[in-house]
Amino acid sequence: MCVLYLRLSRDDEKNTESESIANQRLFLTNYAREHGFKINAEYCDDGYSGTTFERPAFKEMLSKIEQGNISTILTKDLSRLGRDYIKTGYYLEQYFPLHNIRYIAVNDGIDTKIENACNDMAPFRAVFNDMYAKDISKKVRCALDVKKREGKFIGAFAPYGYKKHPDDHNKLIIDNAQAKIVKEIFALRLSGKSYVYIARYLTEKNIPTPSEKSEKWNDVTIKRILTNETYIGSLTQNKSKTINYKVHKRIYLNQNDWIVVQSAHEPIISKEIFKRVNSTPAP
Repeated sequence: MCVLYLRLSRDDEKNTESESIANQRLFLTNYAREHGFKINAEYCDDGYSGTTFERPAFKEMLSKIEQGNISTILTKDLSRLGRDYIKTGYYLEQYFPLHNIRYIAVNDGIDTKIENACNDMAPFRAVFNDMYAKDISKKVRCALDVKKREGKFIGAFAPYGYKKHPDDHNKLIIDNAQAKIVKEIFALRLSGKSYVYIARYLTEKNIPTPSEKSEKWNDVTIKRILTNETYIGSLTQNKSKTINYKVHKRIYLNQNDWIVVQSAHEPIISKEIFKRVNSTPAP
């Protein structure tokens, strides 16, 4: 049973049209017809990075391999299989041979059924593909850092009390309804109320929380709002980052590494009130 494996990440899509899913499918269909392969199935991961193998279609293909339902896999090139040279090497050198899988990366001339120089070069191609992914990651991070230093908001969701400008998603504007709650939180704290009291007060008033996952306010959320300089117009970003382009676990950075831009947007709370609130001993 011969199958096609197609993959396209958002970065690939931006850089070249030739890597499109439609192009890969057409290219491999023509190759299969010309070389006598009958295509029995297609597995497609559209929008998935090659630096991870946790892709739904790829995992489905592996399950079919385990069941003995696949004998040959075709990809346009080795990078479509993956860009992590360690795991790509594992599948090429161990997993596919163990399961008697013939793997062909057409453009790279790789065919595990035959002995050729292209197969010998596969480990080096895998390293180059990995380096490409690393380079793209560095460029993306650099571009985002530039935007952050320019005072542009980089984030999926605006902080509570703000919303993204409809014409410029890198700019924050005040959400009047939520801003009213932010002001009330600061006023309650100025009057001496504890974080726990404020959280209970808002919950009893049925005020929606910043998180859709929770219906109740808590003291941690209250403290986060009261200590967030966003509300005085200062945009603070780069508080955390992923470990690297392969390991997506986030780690918190030292305050010296934060990117802070003053007067980046309209404030909700005056600097004087913010200072008074944060000079008050914690409850």
